[in-house]
Amino acid sequence: MAEFLQAKDNRRILHVDIDAFYAQVEMRDNPALRKVPLGIGRDPDLHHGHGVIATANYIARRAGVHSAMESIEAKRACPNLVFVAPDFEKYRAISGQIHQIFHEFTDMIEPVALDEAYLDVTANKMAAPTLAAQLRHRIWQETQLTCSVGVSYNKVLAKLGSEHHKPNGVTVIPHELAQDFVLNLPIKDFRGVGKKTLEKFEKMGVTDGRDLYAMSLDELRVQFGSFGDVLYWQARATHFSPVKDRSVRQSVGKESTFELALHDRSEVEMTFKTLAEKVVLNMKKKKLLGRTLTVKIRDDDFKTQTKGMTQAVPFELDAAFLARQAMLIFDEAYPDNFSIRLLGLTFSNIVEQKYEAVSLFDSL
Repeated sequence: MAEFLQAKDNRRILHVDIDAFYAQVEMRDNPALRKVPLGIGRDPDLHHGHGVIATANYIARRAGVHSAMESIEAKRACPNLVFVAPDFEKYRAISGQIHQIFHEFTDMIEPVALDEAYLDVTANKMAAPTLAAQLRHRIWQETQLTCSVGVSYNKVLAKLGSEHHKPNGVTVIPHELAQDFVLNLPIKDFRGVGKKTLEKFEKMGVTDGRDLYAMSLDELRVQFGSFGDVLYWQARATHFSPVKDRSVRQSVGKESTFELALHDRSEVEMTFKTLAEKVVLNMKKKKLLGRTLTVKIRDDDFKTQTKGMTQAVPFELDAAFLARQAMLIFDEAYPDNFSIRLLGLTFSNIVEQKYEAVSLFDSL
């Protein structure tokens, strides 16, 4: 039966994971944080010992700090840990921008969190490793953030691949190498194996994929219940779940990057007008509306500002109005001199347009 279920899978799937996402964003926006151990979370000294680490940079991770760790415990592990309170509005806006890039490669996207997603690129004619390289380049070019990408024929292998070479790496696991890759994988690296499961495996003398492969399905079910089935098929480099496409995009937007910085307000106005026209055209074409409008501005010092406005009802798709709103935000951020390298305009909180607006005068 196992041989029958392992029919060759011709899917091409990427798993994209932005490296230490929240921490990387804060280091990008404040370069002084790049050389210190950084934890995204509340400082326990300022919040009566409370707080949890959302993520940490790699300097802090080497000192023993990790996600979901209590802040007070993280400070014990790394006394010089620098805490930065999370800014989820900013992270959501950047995540929306990254998902916009994903849609340049495929519309078969399954978001997992703000910082990771599965992409089914089977329909794209370009080779999957080339797509992974181009995707990483586009994300870096537009956001100055690095990511790790796993490339394979199912979701589990793609996820294992993205974790195999971090940060800022690509791991390709083709059919002919998949079984050897899994057989040599430490048992702690298998998907779903947590602390308690790992302790149980250690008592059983199971240390890697080869040991796991030697266990029968019945043995695994007795020891781990329904999770035993998951482990059994992982050890055989097999996973059946498809990328679960979301029918409505998370965001729709456009950006312009300038080789020569903008210093003139009229140039900024013209750029926002052009961006608004493109976004409106795209939204109308896809019959979508948005409740949140986000403006992104990056200056010559690579300081990035994002500011969004949300309405109870979707925005009217009027390019002139949207451009004026963008300029109001810009003028508030840069009332005097400026040197701008990037401008962006994005809709999020997307909903499908259930009707088409028609003027009463059209029939007269």
